Amino acid sequence: MPRVVKGKTTMLKRIFDFVGSLVGLLIFSPLLLLLALLIKLEDRGPVFYRGVRVGRYGKPFRMFKFRSMVPNADKIGGSSTADNDPRITRIGKFLRKYKLDEIPQLLSVLIGDMSIVGPRPEVQHYVSLFTEEERAILNVRPGITDWATLWNPDEGAVLAGSPDPEKTYMEKIRPEKIRLQLEYVRKRSSWTDVTIIFQTLVAVIFRVKPRAMDALDGKG
Repeated sequence: MPRVVKGKTTMLKRIFDFVGSLVGLLIFSPLLLLLALLIKLEDRGPVFYRGVRVGRYGKPFRMFKFRSMVPNADKIGGSSTADNDPRITRIGKFLRKYKLDEIPQLLSVLIGDMSIVGPRPEVQHYVSLFTEEERAILNVRPGITDWATLWNPDEGAVLAGSPDPEKTYMEKIRPEKIRLQLEYVRKRSSWTDVTIIFQTLVAVIFRVKPRAMDALDGKG
């Protein structure tokens, strides 16, 4: 892609992200306030979880999410979280089930740390395992949703019951997740982003995997 065209596409994507996240925050503001109150009432802890993630070009940033686990959960357990993890709070289970803990990431999109569509941001531990080829994932802003998110919308359910969630993540989830993220980086376009957003809405509303994802499966 010529540099001028690529730069224009990046600028248009940023404008779309800014406007989309602002509109989303305004629409969801009553729900955000209600959920924030419920989180605060449960254990008086912080409303947001501001975990450090690796962003574009390897720059670390703090991502906004509603806190769904006990305070300081990252200090008493690993970064891979199963649905039956004892660190998850009561309100946290509800938030995770309906992906409501993800909505505050619109704040991260608004300030430019994330995009609406892009590879899910990882902690430094997993980024350090990237091969030279996989580091191409860092050339784009991380996002709220992407093909890997659609392929595995409920990572916690996959890890539930595993005696070693970290090992299960590395063996059963991460390889395909990386493959789909690289596929997005290679094929990204405005149309691809619109398609992923539509597929995400279908998946969230109807709680099903979009049929279009079948073509991207490892066997496809």
